[in-house]
Amino acid sequence: MTAVLDDRARASMRFGVIAAILVAVAAAFVGAGRIGERSIADAGDGVLGETGTLVAPASAAFGIWTVIYIGLIAYAVWQALPGQKRSYRQKQLRPLAAASMILNGAWLVSAVMDQLLVSVFIMLMLLTTLIAIMGRLLDTCPESRAERVIVDGTFGLYLGWVALATFANITAWLVSIGIDAEGTTWGATFWSVIALSLVTVVGVALAWITGGRTAPAIALVWGLGWIAYARFSGELVNATTASTALAAAVTIGVITVLVRLPTGPRLS
Repeated sequence: MTAVLDDRARASMRFGVIAAILVAVAAAFVGAGRIGERSIADAGDGVLGETGTLVAPASAAFGIWTVIYIGLIAYAVWQALPGQKRSYRQKQLRPLAAASMILNGAWLVSAVMDQLLVSVFIMLMLLTTLIAIMGRLLDTCPESRAERVIVDGTFGLYLGWVALATFANITAWLVSIGIDAEGTTWGATFWSVIALSLVTVVGVALAWITGGRTAPAIALVWGLGWIAYARFSGELVNATTASTALAAAVTIGVITVLVRLPTGPRLS
């Protein structure tokens, strides 16, 4: 009887992950403006757009979401396959994975509705969930190369990008309430440097804790590179922010490589 109930619980969770990715994809259409009359770029008078804050990356950076969503869809299908039915690793991951997808959808809806403070709290919850997922991934080993790519790779990119997006989200909220207006003692450039410095700390910490996993670092370096590009050119030029973003990208990339070296201080 217990085994039957356990199998039913696993089946429910497998289908729960599929339902969650459908919610996330639907919310992505809302965020892109495909459903409804507004998009993320319109939220908060444009503070979440490319020129909304100094730490907003160029629009091309958001192409990483296509990769992440493809990975999440692949994961939702893969974890439902018969071969993963009794996987201990997937049993640990499924509730958190589903939660991350639903939180992602909730963030998109809250942002489109101009609820920026709510979106900050949701983003922090999403980041916490992804950190918990990474913890589960570090505690267990993938059983195949496919699993390493579909699971570890996808959620690594997801974590790295959301870590960066969290600081961008907080900065956008600060802009929306006028805290970082230029001309004040605590101006926009100051806050951008603080935010990017904290991103660097997070990126280095992730490299150290994960033993130099490349997926989170790739997402962080990708985003930071596009922040640097947007501040070196375009409508919102700021050499200080651009240089800080570039330095952060180089630092995270180099530290990740060093930690991966056989002689480096790897933790795995």
